[in-house]
Amino acid sequence: VQLQACGGGLVQPGGSLRLSCAASGFTFDDYAIAWFRQAPGKERDAVSCISNSGARTTYTSSVKGRSTISRDNAKNSVYLQMNSLKPEDTAVYYCARELSCGNGIDLWGKGTQVTVSS
Repeated sequence: VQLQACGGGLVQPGGSLRLSCAASGFTFDDYAIAWFRQAPGKERDAVSCISNSGARTTYTSSVKGRSTISRDNAKNSVYLQMNSLKPEDTAVYYCARELSCGNGIDLWGKGTQVTVSS
């Protein structure tokens, strides 16, 4: 049972990245998947969440309008498309599993580093 995030990297301000989260070992479409991020010296914060069917999505205010979460249940994967990236988006990004958005995380994936810098 695991989640694996990938797709991070170094990008210039204003650029875009697409993060992916691949799941294995459980019935993927039974669960919502969330993205969190943790900047150096700061707490881990929620970024976005998508319901098990993909019908419902949530975003934290700082990324709303710049990011899109999506999922492909046939591929056991969730994606976070991030556009117009800012230096303050720099963080380690984690995907996580929960029964429904906001219900409580019961499985964390390893993170992927996103660095926004010129």
